Amino acid sequence: MEHYTADQIQVVTFEESVRARPAMYFRVGRDSPELPTEVLQTVVWDALHRSDGTHGRISLEISSDLSFTVEDDRRHTVDELGNPLPGFFDSLLDKERWAPAAAAALSVRTTIEVWLDGRGFRQELAGSTPTGPWEEFTAPVSNGTLATFELDPAYCAPGEAIAWALLPSELHGEGCDQHPSIATFQIRDLRSDGEGLSASE
Repeated sequence: MEHYTADQIQVVTFEESVRARPAMYFRVGRDSPELPTEVLQTVVWDALHRSDGTHGRISLEISSDLSFTVEDDRRHTVDELGNPLPGFFDSLLDKERWAPAAAAALSVRTTIEVWLDGRGFRQELAGSTPTGPWEEFTAPVSNGTLATFELDPAYCAPGEAIAWALLPSELHGEGCDQHPSIATFQIRDLRSDGEGLSASE
């Protein structure tokens, strides 16, 4: 039996793990042209599906071939005072939601907004590292999260892009038929002639 010593064990960060083995998180490898679409799909699945199996309300905006924004009505985890708990990388990326954190690991810039009972909190990250503490503002709605991801063009293979003409039905996950959603959601693609293309179900 082969034995390992402590100096042979390599400890990697979450970001290093995602970037080294993206297929573990997004089903496809770094060289796949489907990677940007799979990252988007994984973030949408996370936003759409609640822990009880039901669907939340979300919206999706695609602003360029490698950038997108997802808004949902999920409530961020809070402390005893109702303030957001620090999540992945001590940021506003909720520790109960690994998908946005994995997407941030493949991004050059991520913006997170958390809305809690009318209070808003905003933070930017470079990769997975916060560029500063989060700032508080007046939230547009009572509760929810808005996250914008700008995927790293140096990480993605040349020419890779989020797929065009996506439909909401393509972004649902396994088991959705068991808990059909009464809510529709909109996909707004700003790449379409500069005017934006909307698709909904």
